[in-house]
Amino acid sequence: MKNLLIHSDNLKAMKFLLKNKKLRGKIDLIYIDPPFATNGNFTITNGRASTISNSKKGDIAYSDKLKGKDFINFLRDRLLILRDLLSEQGSIYLHIDYKIGHYVKVMMDEVFGIENFRNDITRIKCNPKNFKRVGYGNIKDMILFYSKSAKPIWNEPKEKYTQKDIENLFKKTKQGRKYTTVPIHAPGETENGKSNQPFKGIMPPVGRHWRTDVVTLEKWDKAGLIEWSSTGNPRKIIFADEKEGKRVQDIWEYKDPQYPDYPTEKNANILDLIIETSSNQKSIVLDCFCGSGTTLKSAHLLNRKWIGIDESNLAIQAVTKKINDIEYGLFIAKPAYDLINLNNEKHLITKCRQ
Repeated sequence: MKNLLIHSDNLKAMKFLLKNKKLRGKIDLIYIDPPFATNGNFTITNGRASTISNSKKGDIAYSDKLKGKDFINFLRDRLLILRDLLSEQGSIYLHIDYKIGHYVKVMMDEVFGIENFRNDITRIKCNPKNFKRVGYGNIKDMILFYSKSAKPIWNEPKEKYTQKDIENLFKKTKQGRKYTTVPIHAPGETENGKSNQPFKGIMPPVGRHWRTDVVTLEKWDKAGLIEWSSTGNPRKIIFADEKEGKRVQDIWEYKDPQYPDYPTEKNANILDLIIETSSNQKSIVLDCFCGSGTTLKSAHLLNRKWIGIDESNLAIQAVTKKINDIEYGLFIAKPAYDLINLNNEKHLITKCRQ
């Protein structure tokens, strides 16, 4: 599949994609950062987007005038098509703010099924504010994460332990190595099987079972990886230097660029994390509100195929600059793509950077 940049209203563009049998049900990851129902215009002045205020003399990048029920219906129409474009192992991440986000979640529960809701991720977007108003300062927005089915692509994300993490989590030392211990039993009883047999003459506590079979427990003990308490309670030794890192939690601190080239441009590290976690190399990544093209650039650098859609002339200009400026080499392919203008009756196609 070729990378695609589509200049069009995204509802029209997605219906166009849906007709392609090679794309329907084949997209592994969708990230969208739609308007937030702010009732405002977002502008670019002298080549620079404002992060807070918008100049009346600036060029309008996009308008965000839909509110309330109209906005929810606007999103629903698009999410229904996005669901059909998603593969069975696919996921969607929708970036939204706290004012409208909870209404959007209820609607997404209907579209994707509440059983496929994975996370409401809090994203710390800026430094604390000192605005005078009745209410706490807002430094966050939210990302709603849903999958198409019970078995989405999931490449477990890890982040490195800080020195403080190691001091707090690995408080013991053995032969100069920092370590901690964890129980070797887990909740739930089993009547049959290898997790409910005696280990060193003892059974799991009432209501629990061994985390693994007794043969493995014996190997751990022989290798010195079981620590026995003074009361005879066995625990598994976990060394800090053998851990890849800690599991990523649902509060992310990825602040927006201080001097964005396009309104509401997002931190590329958010997209890197999402794309690496919920897609594989050669997967197709779609962003139908692609703005400045941050999603597309991250997808390209991570060796994914990508499709971007936006109706704004300024967005298309920003995307083409961002993609064309990618430095390619031994490990990064030349960023070739087709630019399709669906606003043209003949569906003008331009081949870029072949």
